[in-house]
Amino acid sequence: MESTPSHNFLKLLLFLSILHSFPPKSSATSTPLFPTGALPTKSGYLTVNSTTGSAIFYAFYEAQKPSSSLSQTPLLIWLQGGPGCSSLIGNFYELGPWRVSSPKQNVEQLALEPNSGSWNRLFGLLFLDNPIGTGFSIAASDEEIPRDQYGVAKHLFTAITSFVALDPSFKSRPIYFTGESYAGKYVPAIGYYILKKNTQLPASRQVNLAGVAIGNGLTDPLIQVATHAVNAYFSGLINDKQKSQMEELQNEAVALTKKGNWSEATNAKKQSLEFAAKHDRTGHFGHCDLRDGVVSTEAWMKKMKWEGIEKFMEAERKVWNVNGELAGYVQKWGSLSHAVVLGAGHLVPTDQAVSSQAMIEDWVLESGIFTNENIHNLSKNFQGFDCLLTSFSFPLRLLPISFRHLMFIK
Repeated sequence: MESTPSHNFLKLLLFLSILHSFPPKSSATSTPLFPTGALPTKSGYLTVNSTTGSAIFYAFYEAQKPSSSLSQTPLLIWLQGGPGCSSLIGNFYELGPWRVSSPKQNVEQLALEPNSGSWNRLFGLLFLDNPIGTGFSIAASDEEIPRDQYGVAKHLFTAITSFVALDPSFKSRPIYFTGESYAGKYVPAIGYYILKKNTQLPASRQVNLAGVAIGNGLTDPLIQVATHAVNAYFSGLINDKQKSQMEELQNEAVALTKKGNWSEATNAKKQSLEFAAKHDRTGHFGHCDLRDGVVSTEAWMKKMKWEGIEKFMEAERKVWNVNGELAGYVQKWGSLSHAVVLGAGHLVPTDQAVSSQAMIEDWVLESGIFTNENIHNLSKNFQGFDCLLTSFSFPLRLLPISFRHLMFIK
């Protein structure tokens, strides 16, 4: 789950969206209210139910410096976590072309600044407020808001097919679904839905899915919640006695989840994480991210039903450099990659803009350390299906550096 930003931040997002409906000032003596480059190339609504009018809000930014013709330029689709967080958080705080900043940490004075690590440098970038009822998306009634991943995926499929229909060139562009945190459920859901749906459709109506990427995702709660105590313990945040106490809390959360008591399970999980936070006196950022870290992600990753998982677990973990400096580490075999991004917290693109940009670009283009190897050893059912994981951990140092997990499936 993700925390929401300040009210002032949300007001600015609303302000920017409203101002998109009006042309910027063009007088020689006047100054635009904000840069034209901060405006989306396209924005609006993608209807998911023509009868009720429920629709998903979108904001699309075309590639700034595409390395190929637009008809072949990849499209990245970003889904925020939460559940219930607007993707405009990712847009204006993480990976969009412009970021909302607050000089001297004063939230009363917000400004827009160019993002040197934007994900639309080489690719088109589409932000979706998902599911309906989130952000600026419209839910005609509470009952229509999806209650499961199938419902979420069904709406997303309708929305993306509508988006592709907006421009003939979109049809041939490879599409990559990406997201973080609770999108660890959304992204696999839409990826699976598209793969199944495409088999039932003629080629002219299929979605050109090329890959999916999950960043520090909550993907398998039963497995991931059960790692909180051991993660906190080996990070040096709690002692052995506190580890036992935390295990009792997390086991309660797992048991409630198995019974389907979602609200109680959520509260129990919060108590487990708050326990670790209460006993962490180092003051560094990232300790509340124990649920989505290296241990958590690797725990569910090892349970994947994938023929190459044993080979992956035996693969070498390589040093990853960006611009000649250490950016993290990458472990890869065939279609599965695990990247550790150095110096990042829960929001990787926010904390390490340039490294996250290099990561997504190299992964999509299969270049650098993400060059696809050993793919010939996989069966046809798994060829072209690539998965990258990114995570954080706490080195036992005086000044701990946090890492981050990001998963890509292509």
